Amino acid sequence: MCSDIIADLHVHTVLSPCAAAEMIPPLIVDEALDRGISLIAITDHNASSNVEAVQRAAVGTPLRVLPGMELQTSEDVHLLCLFDTLDQVRAWQATVDACLPAVENTIEVFGEQFIVDHTGEFIMRERRLLATAAAITLKQAVLAVTRLGGLAIPAHVDRLATSLLANLGFVPLDVEIEALEISRTITPEAACARFPELRGYLLIQSGDVHHLDTFCATTVLRVAAPSIREIRLGLRGQAGRSVTIRAAIQA
Repeated sequence: MCSDIIADLHVHTVLSPCAAAEMIPPLIVDEALDRGISLIAITDHNASSNVEAVQRAAVGTPLRVLPGMELQTSEDVHLLCLFDTLDQVRAWQATVDACLPAVENTIEVFGEQFIVDHTGEFIMRERRLLATAAAITLKQAVLAVTRLGGLAIPAHVDRLATSLLANLGFVPLDVEIEALEISRTITPEAACARFPELRGYLLIQSGDVHHLDTFCATTVLRVAAPSIREIRLGLRGQAGRSVTIRAAIQA
């Protein structure tokens, strides 16, 4: 039986150098639940080391946490890579690690990159620079994520930087794209009016959450379970599943 799940599939932690210090597992879980969100994906930049900590923080709550990553492709396109299991995201991480340049993070320029436990306590710094492009193309990444059983969605396509339309200028027809993400600051109607290329594609909306007050509770998944298979069925409008964007609730 299907039910409606409010989802934000683009959430960062303190592992992402541009995320606020408040983006630790227990606060992420509490804020999502306070906003009526019952499914999130942890999608740090080119990294996944804090996924399990957020999952552990959510144990005993109604919140489901999907493993994920926001990959920066060789074209400087940001791509959400979503999975069901830690084993899948770890396998994907190994692929990405092999494609990242051997450059150390400059904290003064990019910010801290913290790996933490489920309480938010410091474990270690990630010393590699995460805010950089990996040597893997958009097409290669989508294929690799799909082969692992994951779902790849180009991120914040309406933005003027690190997005599909900004960097490529079009939605490539030779890449199997099942959905596109728009930013929380634009409506689907405004996005399609501004970017006619988006018409015909299923859109999701996410917060690209770097601060607790930027969660977005507008994407509604009508699915039987919070899984990649079910989300994919919803994106395709199959078997009674669906994905819609509801109007934002004004505070």
